[in-house]
Amino acid sequence: MPELRTERLTLRRWRDSDLGPWAAMNADPEVREHLGALLTREQTDASVAGFQAEFDERGYGWWAVEVLATGEFIGFAGLDRVDDGMPFTGVEAGWRLARSAWGHGYATEAARVCLAFGFETLELPEILAVTTATNLRSQAVMSRIGMTRDPADDFDDPNEPEGPLRRNVLYRIRA
Repeated sequence: MPELRTERLTLRRWRDSDLGPWAAMNADPEVREHLGALLTREQTDASVAGFQAEFDERGYGWWAVEVLATGEFIGFAGLDRVDDGMPFTGVEAGWRLARSAWGHGYATEAARVCLAFGFETLELPEILAVTTATNLRSQAVMSRIGMTRDPADDFDDPNEPEGPLRRNVLYRIRA
């Protein structure tokens, strides 16, 4: 599994020491505001096992993100295949950071290195990003990394019930 580095971040394989902070993030209502229900420790541990299996299978996925200067785990970023049942296909970029890491430009920095990996190493023709229509922070990151949105591509997530998480926006960037 490749390790990615930026000026301030390392995107790397998950470690056992990441499980506690990852579980805390997924139990934080503010972190989960645009993602749905809070996750249990068992669910978060299972998610990491799934991330590792996807990396082993495909050579890309969700990297653990740490601050280079301190070694602090702050969340994840990476690339993943679009879930089945969505009204589009492809590979999407994504990120999730602990609240303490918000507002430092880390999501933008991590997203940029993921795009570079996707275009240069994986030779993807296009990378997508999806979020709820109300998640303006993630939409701002998508714009900062050069992605664009066509409102005609906005959609209702078929896996979400009626409510604030159902309406989603789709951003795109081509190689």
